[in-house]
Amino acid sequence: MRFEVLQKVAIALSQERSLAALLKRIASELSHCKGVALARVWMTGPTEQCEFCRTNPDALARGERLHLSASAGRPIHGGEDWFRLDGEFHCGGAKVRQINDQGKPILIEDIGEDDKWIERPDWARRERIRSFAGHPLLFGGEQVGVLGIFARSAIKENDFEWLRVFAVAMAGTIINARAFDEIDKMRRQLEWENSYLREEVREAGGSPILGSSAGIQRVLEQIEMVAPTDATVLILGETGVGKELVARAIHERSPRHDRPLVKVNCTAIPRELFESEFFGHVKGAFTGALKDRVGRFQLADRSTLFLDEIGDLPAAMQPKLLRVVQEGEFEAIGDEHTRRANVRIVAASNRDLKKAVRDGRFREDLYYRLSVFPIEVPPLRERKEDIPLLAKYFVERACKRLNRTPLQLSGSQIRQLQKYDWPGNIRELQNVIERAVIRARLGSLTFDILQGAEAQPPAEARADPESVAGNEIVTEEEIRRRERENIAAALKQSKGRIYGPGGAAQLLGMKPTTLSARVKKLGLKKPD
Repeated sequence: MRFEVLQKVAIALSQERSLAALLKRIASELSHCKGVALARVWMTGPTEQCEFCRTNPDALARGERLHLSASAGRPIHGGEDWFRLDGEFHCGGAKVRQINDQGKPILIEDIGEDDKWIERPDWARRERIRSFAGHPLLFGGEQVGVLGIFARSAIKENDFEWLRVFAVAMAGTIINARAFDEIDKMRRQLEWENSYLREEVREAGGSPILGSSAGIQRVLEQIEMVAPTDATVLILGETGVGKELVARAIHERSPRHDRPLVKVNCTAIPRELFESEFFGHVKGAFTGALKDRVGRFQLADRSTLFLDEIGDLPAAMQPKLLRVVQEGEFEAIGDEHTRRANVRIVAASNRDLKKAVRDGRFREDLYYRLSVFPIEVPPLRERKEDIPLLAKYFVERACKRLNRTPLQLSGSQIRQLQKYDWPGNIRELQNVIERAVIRARLGSLTFDILQGAEAQPPAEARADPESVAGNEIVTEEEIRRRERENIAAALKQSKGRIYGPGGAAQLLGMKPTTLSARVKKLGLKKPD
């Protein structure tokens, strides 16, 4: 066998930058040399970084350091795939291991006369393998792997020397390719993080967790307990109670705080885009995939991923999420390569997930994986003593953001805010105050919750002046009955429509969001 093509191959290899592509090119080019049956490249590296070894308990126990990374050949008989990397000799045979352990080459000119190296004599006879040459891949004192050639003709000393020269050049090229891969990975990671941080800055402005009520103090204590750990957290609470603030507080108090908190709103993602959003995709994976896209799990590597409204996760995505939560492994769409990510999960939901599990809409095993440490955030109506502090904060922030003269809240205004049930919780309080600041004239704040049912008697009572004049007193139960009947009548007149002109909210003089919450609370059904 002669290696006249090696110089040409070495020049061609200098054009490859990707390490995986480089190794594949080496094996392919060498397998086409005259007399070569099979060419293989083993690379050194930790067991857990090999996609084949990390799923093999025996390999993990042995702590394998050598891994078949490229293979190409031309078998005489069909039935064997010489390109596969996970076969019997993935971690090398006896001669390959000796080359790796001792850092010295091995040449067997005639396998028939040196049978101590034959591990599969039937294979050697069937494929007419006569000789073997193996060189350690050494560069600058660093050993990166082993190059092995199985030939059907004798490998002479001059060919073996040529192969040594090629192995040295190849080792240097591998070192460069590995460095380029690492630099490119870091560059892409920085681009993803910068892009995400810009998005975070645009969305910044959330309030801190404020309050001295027993409920909010319990939440703060739970945050302090769980934040330093890597435990998965499930945050439960109604819409608008501040579940994202709790998630952010957990992240900022964790060892992962120096990396950005990555967020996914499971309600906002179209069903067909969930997998791409979570795990990413490669160029050409589907129509419209014009370039590679990194998924949120890869972006959140060594950080925290906040999965908001996890109860809206489609059933088809639940086993895939369970796998990555359990094993930290996933595949991008269109990519066969298994990727790993060290991600801490913080999930949130405004739904009763236990009921969803009972109803078969949410996987039980996923629920228990997510709820290692549950935190329940109380609604604003259960912590009304916190309203003065929250209202003062929102007024100050709104005045500053809207360039308004600083405004003050009076005691009567605070009491007015505390009388309201806040079905939209803190988010609704913030919006009400911001609207009041926008409309403020001569330093006076007026809240539009005054237009709701809480600020005025039911319509029936307003329509009956005699009952008012006569100081008629009714029980709390009667008030609720009248309110129910009144809302039911408005729904019937508006044909079940709550929003817009002629809607039930307009008929009742209520905010549509308030009426929607009241309809739900009273268990009313829209008329058919």
